[in-house]
Amino acid sequence: MSTAVSKPGGSAPPQAGEPGPARRGPGLLTRLRRSFATHWYAWAMVLPVVVVLAVLVGYPLGRGLYLSFTDADEANIGRVIGDFHVPATYRFVGLDNYWNILSGKEGSFYPRLGWTVVWTASCVLLHYSIGLGLAMLLNRPMRGRSLYRVLLILPWAVPAFVAAFAWKLMYNTQNGVINAVLAKVGVGAVDWLGDPFVQKLSVIAVNTWLGVPFMMVAILGGLQAIPRELHEAAEMDGASPWQRFRNVTLPGLRPVSGTVVLLGTIWTFNMFPIIYLVIGQAGGTKSEILVTYAYRLAFQGVRDYAGSASYGIVILSLLLVFSVFHRRMLSRQEGSL
Repeated sequence: MSTAVSKPGGSAPPQAGEPGPARRGPGLLTRLRRSFATHWYAWAMVLPVVVVLAVLVGYPLGRGLYLSFTDADEANIGRVIGDFHVPATYRFVGLDNYWNILSGKEGSFYPRLGWTVVWTASCVLLHYSIGLGLAMLLNRPMRGRSLYRVLLILPWAVPAFVAAFAWKLMYNTQNGVINAVLAKVGVGAVDWLGDPFVQKLSVIAVNTWLGVPFMMVAILGGLQAIPRELHEAAEMDGASPWQRFRNVTLPGLRPVSGTVVLLGTIWTFNMFPIIYLVIGQAGGTKSEILVTYAYRLAFQGVRDYAGSASYGIVILSLLLVFSVFHRRMLSRQEGSL
C-alpha cells in the first residue's frame, strides 16, 4: 500500500473520493469567440437584423427615454434652418414629467387610461369570443369550407388605414350606407361620429371587424392540434357537447389562447389608426386613447415632445407589466395541470 506524502510547505494531493479544486470556466469573451468561430454563419445572418432593430427600434426608444427626462418642446428643441443652426436649450428635469402624469397633475392621464382599458378589454373579448365561434364552425366538415375561410380572412388582409377610411365613409351621417339602410327599415339616422358614446361603440365595431380573422385563424390551428381521440373518449364516457367543450377544447386551446390574447392586448392597446382616422378631430378628447393623446402632444398645438415621450414610456411600462403578469399566470396554470 502506498501512502501519499506531501512536500513541506505544499498542499496534500486529494485523496480518493475527495473533490479536487474547482476549475473556473472560460470567461464571457472566450465563450463569445468560440461561439463566433463555430457559428459564424448564423452570426452573419443575424447581424443585419440586429443593426436594423438597433436603428429603427433601439435609437428611437433611447432618444424618447432621454427626452422624457427633459422639458423639450418645439421652442427649445433646436433646429437647422438653411445655413443657420438654432441650438437646443431644453434642460434636464428628472422625473417631473412622470410625476405630472402619474400624480394626476396633468388631469388627463387617468380618464384616458380608463377608456383605453375598456377599449382594449372590449375588443379583445369580442375578438376572442367571435373568433372562437367561427373557428369551431370552420373546424367541422361542411360544403364550401375553404371559401368561407377565405372570405372571413379578407378583413385581416385589408390595411388598417384603408379599413378606417372605408368605415368612416359608411358612418357618414348624411351619405353613409349604414344610415341609408337604417332609413330603409324606418329607423332614423344615427350620428355615429358625433356623440361620444356612439363614437366609442363605432370604433369598437371597426376594430372587432379587423381583429376577428387573426383570432379565428390562430384558434383554428389550435383546434386542429387537439387530438381527436380525446373528444371521442369523452363522447364514449357520456360527456355532453358543453362538457367536451369545457373539459377538452378549452384546456387544449390554453397555449394558443394565452399567446393570442397577449398579442391582441398589445396591438389593441396601441391601435392608433382606428381611433385617429375613424374619429379624427370630431371626437375632441373624449374618445382618445393613450397613444393618440401622445401623438397629439407631439405633433399638435405646442408640440410637447418631452410629455409625449413620457407618455410613450409609461405606455411601454404598462404593457411590460401586463405581459409579465400574464405569462406568470399562464405558467402557474400550466404547472397546476
